[in-house]
Amino acid sequence: MKKVNGHEIIQLFESWSPKKFACMPNDPIGLAIGTLNKEVSKVLVTLDVTHEVVDEAIEQGCALIIAHHPPIFMKLSNLRTDNPQGALYEKCIKNDIAVYAAHTNLDVAPGGVNDLLADALQLTNCKILEQTYQENLMKLAVYVPQNHTDEMRGALAKAGAGQLGDYDSCSFSTDGQGRFQALDGANPTIGEIGQLEVVSEQKIEVMFPQSLKNRVLKAMLNAHPYEEPAYDVWTTEVESNEQGLGRIGLLNKPMTLKEFAEFVKVQLDVPFVRVVGPVDGLVQKVAVVGGDGNKYIRTAKFAGADVFVTGDIGFHMAQDAEQHGLSIVDPGHHVEKVMIQGVAQKMTQLCDAKKLPVQFIQSKVHTEPFMFV
Repeated sequence: MKKVNGHEIIQLFESWSPKKFACMPNDPIGLAIGTLNKEVSKVLVTLDVTHEVVDEAIEQGCALIIAHHPPIFMKLSNLRTDNPQGALYEKCIKNDIAVYAAHTNLDVAPGGVNDLLADALQLTNCKILEQTYQENLMKLAVYVPQNHTDEMRGALAKAGAGQLGDYDSCSFSTDGQGRFQALDGANPTIGEIGQLEVVSEQKIEVMFPQSLKNRVLKAMLNAHPYEEPAYDVWTTEVESNEQGLGRIGLLNKPMTLKEFAEFVKVQLDVPFVRVVGPVDGLVQKVAVVGGDGNKYIRTAKFAGADVFVTGDIGFHMAQDAEQHGLSIVDPGHHVEKVMIQGVAQKMTQLCDAKKLPVQFIQSKVHTEPFMFV
């Protein structure tokens, strides 16, 4: 059976939820404890990293934990093993368990925490609540002899160039003539040293996100038959790959706020919710932000939401929402637990596609600290 290195697993994870999507300054994402440079056959997926979760990883034989909440959130001034947090890190290290954290990048990623919450609430016509990431498109123009154009277009498409919305393999070609003269020391594919050559060529133009620049240029250079390809590359003002925090969408039909609150309890599997607003008022347009959404109250209101589903709402922020006519359903921070199943399923799909024999185990440890009495 193929052995899988931890780096391979995280490379796949970051192809879905890259670090560049993080929207909080100095968000402590990435490898927090241990090393990825080892064989990993089982991964535990969890919302939080607690002593009970690490014990579960040990019992299940997991060499890697993928968590949403970073186990080291603030910079450490010391690492003492006689306090609970230090003892947690010691337990991970002694049992050779690596811990990788995906925090706000997983909130933002398509199919991440906020999409999972929107799906659980059965929202339709979902859009990003607040844009936090975008990149401009770049354009490549490369000059290729006529008998190599199909090979070049195929290589560029495979590298991700030419994908525009719901279309891929997009390019534009112009026929022309290329002129060059090989000097001493050159090894020309076409022509002779010291002779001016005129070759029928095509200029192939493609667009791609800035993040793909190195991959696209490498593919172009590998596919080009010339020793010294001629090409131009520049950044355009066309924006693409917009990502963001939170989602806003519609319920299939209006509900009273009381009905919707009961619906949230069932769909997000929580024993209680806190509600702000008239319980008999109708709601249909719903904004949702996983975790603490206090600072997005006005964003949700200005986006036209009737009700905002988020956790950790403070007293004064609740009053502010009430004054703005925005209802709130607060199911608590812990509803982000939807990422456990979501990440396990997504990573299983990614690893299966690459034929990597890795098992993703969903943590069964309940890490919600609050109780209703």
